Amino acid sequence: MSLRLRLAFRLLFCYCLLLAAAHPSSRRLLPLLVVSAAERTNVASLPGLDGALPSRFETGYVTVDEENGGELFYYFIESEGDPGADPVLLWINGGNRCSVLSALFFEIGPVKLAIEPYDGGVPRLRYNPYTWTKVASVLFVDSPVGAGFSFSRDPRGYDVGDVSSTLQLTKFVNKWFSQHREFLSNPLYVGGESYAGKLVPFLLQKISEDVEAGVKPVLNLKGYLVGNPGTGESIDYESKVPYAHGVGIISDQLYETILEHCGREDYANPKNATCAQALNRFSELMGEVSEAHILYKKCIYVSPKPDDGTIGRKILEEIVVGNHRPPRPPMDCSTYPNYLSYFWANSNNTRENLGIKKGTVDEWVRCHDDGLPYSQDIESSIKYHQNLTSRGYRVLVYSGDHDSVVPFLGTQAWVRSLNYPIVDDWRAWHIDGQSAGFTITYANDLTFATVKFIGQGGSSGEAHYGRTCHRGPEQALDDY
Repeated sequence: MSLRLRLAFRLLFCYCLLLAAAHPSSRRLLPLLVVSAAERTNVASLPGLDGALPSRFETGYVTVDEENGGELFYYFIESEGDPGADPVLLWINGGNRCSVLSALFFEIGPVKLAIEPYDGGVPRLRYNPYTWTKVASVLFVDSPVGAGFSFSRDPRGYDVGDVSSTLQLTKFVNKWFSQHREFLSNPLYVGGESYAGKLVPFLLQKISEDVEAGVKPVLNLKGYLVGNPGTGESIDYESKVPYAHGVGIISDQLYETILEHCGREDYANPKNATCAQALNRFSELMGEVSEAHILYKKCIYVSPKPDDGTIGRKILEEIVVGNHRPPRPPMDCSTYPNYLSYFWANSNNTRENLGIKKGTVDEWVRCHDDGLPYSQDIESSIKYHQNLTSRGYRVLVYSGDHDSVVPFLGTQAWVRSLNYPIVDDWRAWHIDGQSAGFTITYANDLTFATVKFIGQGGSSGEAHYGRTCHRGPEQALDDY
């Protein structure tokens, strides 16, 4: 950039600052000025990780809402194999505006948090030997706006829903590949779990429409995979009752009462007193277990208490601690890594290394519980599954067999409802000579599989999720 052009930009910036200072709503407008244009960051190292990253790691922002200044943040990690030919997997997270950093750290990414007592500094990382990036490049996206490090300059940009956030993701995909044209010929898959499993087929629908319309850039779209996926249908909830009965959480008597008196009613809004009473008892009993993984201990949270004043001072010096600092669970609790992730993501070193734009996200939280507006306006995703499978896209639907949030019984039922002929009947699939779950394949490249000992969001025993699911999108579709 020439000296004259740099001076012009500086003068323009100063002029905008003066206007903002004079404007009566300058407090709301000022954040609009500190946000620069979309940019990419090549991440050379990660705080807490001893040693080099196993492959190229890039972060960045893509503007998806020009009117309100909404930008989605991403982590792109190239394949450790052949990034020029290996598949690209776009991954989004489920939950209530939950950051995709959870998937990167706890499920399929190349690094994970070391489970050790927190000492007030940046939590340590270790390599994940079962990362999907051994065989695929993975594009992790914080979506919708407001999740993770994604943000909106104008607060009105946070008012999104299933449809609008997915359309923003479609725009993200188009813009990202326009800036990364070297990956246009790579097979493209999209994946997500839990609530994201409801959005993934709609996203595929929109991307496929662009592909078939010849919208540039043309992507090599191949298929998708969804884990423990919600659909928006009542089966997501109603399947909890037979599942809980089958694993011994509720009695025969309660199960029979619910079947007799609730029938085909909406379980969320029972119309008769006997049904309501039975469902209340059902909820009480389910509250005795960890619903995300029924074999896990039900954690009791305790407030964080630093061991001494030194740790407290270290937190204040190195970590940006805000109003949503999570309670500290016991180390043997499955949510302890979630606790560590808060301090890792809010480290000033982390933010600098990742290229986080200053003034955009003051405090990173793993999931939002502060009431940001969101419309659940996709009533059912099953019609999109039907449409995509009938058009030749490869699909893997998998369920952890210890998840009671979206039990495999309900998922198996709606997959069967698509009424495709069976190509490969129910059988075990294996890892190291042992059954790792069970699977069935239907016509139109549709596969359903269970994964042993897996719960919601990949929660599992030590390394089990990685060992059973580390093969990447194409290998997973081939192996189940």
